[in-house]
Amino acid sequence: MHHAGLVDILWFLLASVIAVPIFRRFGFSAVLGYLFVGLVLGPSGLKVISDPQSTLTISELGVVMMLFVIGLELSPGRLWQLRQRIFVAGSLQVGISSVLLYLVLSQFGLSWQSAAVLSVALALSSTAVILQLLAERRQLASPHGKSAFGILLFQDIVAIPLLAAIPLLGQSKTAEEGLTGAAVINAVLVLLAIVLAGRFVMRHLFRAVAWTRMREIFTATALLLVIGTGWLLESVGLSMGLGAFLAGVLMADSEFRHEIEAQVEPFKGLLLGLFFISVGMSINIGSIIGNPGTILAGVAMLMGLKAAVLLALGFWPCRNGRRETLLLAATMAMGGEFAFVVFSDSVKFGLIDGGLRDRMVAVVGISIALTPLILMALQTWFNRNPLKSQEPVFDSIEDAHPRVVIAGFGRVGQIVGRMLRARKIPFIALESSVDQVALSRKFGNMIYFGDPTRLEVLQSAHLAGAELLVIAADDPETSLRIARLARRHFPQVHVIARARNRQHAFRLMDMGVAAIRETLLSSVEIGKLAFISLGIKHSTAEQYARLFTEHDERILAEQYLVHDNDAALVASAEDAYRQLEALFDNDREASDEDVQS
Repeated sequence: MHHAGLVDILWFLLASVIAVPIFRRFGFSAVLGYLFVGLVLGPSGLKVISDPQSTLTISELGVVMMLFVIGLELSPGRLWQLRQRIFVAGSLQVGISSVLLYLVLSQFGLSWQSAAVLSVALALSSTAVILQLLAERRQLASPHGKSAFGILLFQDIVAIPLLAAIPLLGQSKTAEEGLTGAAVINAVLVLLAIVLAGRFVMRHLFRAVAWTRMREIFTATALLLVIGTGWLLESVGLSMGLGAFLAGVLMADSEFRHEIEAQVEPFKGLLLGLFFISVGMSINIGSIIGNPGTILAGVAMLMGLKAAVLLALGFWPCRNGRRETLLLAATMAMGGEFAFVVFSDSVKFGLIDGGLRDRMVAVVGISIALTPLILMALQTWFNRNPLKSQEPVFDSIEDAHPRVVIAGFGRVGQIVGRMLRARKIPFIALESSVDQVALSRKFGNMIYFGDPTRLEVLQSAHLAGAELLVIAADDPETSLRIARLARRHFPQVHVIARARNRQHAFRLMDMGVAAIRETLLSSVEIGKLAFISLGIKHSTAEQYARLFTEHDERILAEQYLVHDNDAALVASAEDAYRQLEALFDNDREASDEDVQS
C-alpha cells in the first residue's frame, strides 16, 4: 500500500474515533460528526488529505453498494405492501417538488436539460442520512418514519433513470448530430444481456460458489457481480449505480439474497461512513464565503419548497397528525447523496460547469448538515409546546359476539386465528398496523384496525362478553399494558399471553395471566429432533422431550415464588439443572437399549 494512502486512512480513523463519539455524547447525530471530520480534513480545512479526489471516487462506491442493497430489498411483495406510501406519496413528492424547483432554476439562464436534471436531483433526499437519523431516534416504526421510508423508496427508484438519462441528455445537448440510435441500441442490448444472465447464469454461479463453503469466495463473487454489472453499464454510457441496482433486483428473489445481504452489510456501513466524510470534504468553504447570500438563499429555497410539499403530503395521503407531519417535513427537506453523483456526471457530460457544481454541492451539503440541528430544535419546541396529537381513526367494530379476542395479529396471532377459524369459533382480532390489517383481510379474517392498549378499543371489541383474551403482541411492554387493562376492567375474562422470556412470564403471572413462552415448544422440538438425529429412537426422544417440558414448567412455578430474589433465583436454577440431570440419569438404563448402533 502506498504510504500516503495509509496516512489518509489513519487520519480518517483517528478523526472519526475522536469526533463521532463527542458529537453523540452531546446529543448530535453521528452524521454530523462524519461531516465535521470531512470538513476539517478536506481542502477547506486542515488539508491533511493528500488526494481528496481519490477519496471522493472511493466514496462513490458507498452509493453503489447502497443501491445494490436497495435493489435486494425491492421484492414485488414489499413494493405492493407499501404501494400507498411509495407510489402515491412518493410520486407526488418527487413530481411537485421537481416542477417547483424547475420553475425556479429556469429563471437563471439554464437550458431545459440542465434545469430538468438539477430539479429532479434536488427533489431527492438523502436515504443514508434520513434512515440513520430515524434509527438513532428509534423512529423507523413511527408514522412519519414509515412515510419517509416509502417516499425514499420511490426516490431511490427515480434516481436510477435519472442517472441513466444524464449522459443521454448531455450527448443530445453537446453533439451536433444529436443522440445516435446506436448508443441506445447498445445500452438496451447490454441491459437485456444482464437480465438474461441474471436469470439463467447467476443462480448457478452462486450455487457453485456456495458448494466450496468458503465465505470469502462468496463475498468476492457478490462484489464481482456488483462492480461487474456496474462497469458493463458504464461502458455503454449509463450509470454504474444503475448496474448495481439492477444486480440487487436480480438477486432479490434468490435463495442467496440473505447471505449476500449479511456479508455486504459491514462494507455498506464502512463505505457510508466514508461517504459522509466525503460529503464534508466536498463542501467548498471558499465558495460559501465568496457567495454567502447566494448559497444561503439556495439552501432556504431548497428546504422551504420541499418542506411545503411534504407538509401537504403529510396530511394527505400519508394521513399523519400535526406532530408527525412536521417531523416528516423537517427530516426530508434536505438534499440527497444522489445529487453529488448527478452534479459530477452533469459536469462530465457538459450539462453544467464546475462553478455551478461547487455552489450546488455547498447548498446540498449545508442542507444535510442543518437537518440534525433542525430536528433537535423541533424536538425541544415540542417538549416546551406539546401538540395535541391527532388520534388515529380506528375501525368501528360491527355488533358481534366473539368468544375470543386476539390482541395482535402478527405471526403468533395468525396461527391462533387459523386454528380457531378451523373449529368455527368466532373471534375478533385487533391490530395497530394498517398494512397488517389490509393484508390479513384479504384472507377473510375478522380483523380490525385498533390499538388494544386502549380501553375503549377493547370495549368496542366486545371483550366484556367474550370468554378469552389472547395477547399475541410481540412487544413485552405492549402485552403487559394490555394485560393490566384486561385484569382491571374485565376480570371475568380468561387471559392467555405470549411471553418473550421467563422474566416476562413472571410479570404476566403477577397479574394472574397464563403465560406461554414463545420459544419453549419450538426449542423442545429441536432438542427432540437432535436426539433422533444422534441415533436415539423416536419414542425415547419423545419421552425425553416430555420429561424436560414437565420439569421446566414445574421449575417455572417454583421460581415464580422467588423471582424477586436474585440469590434464590440463581440457587433455584442450579438446583433445577441437577434435578434435570438426575431425571435423565434415572431413565438412562431404560433408554440405552434404544440407542441404535
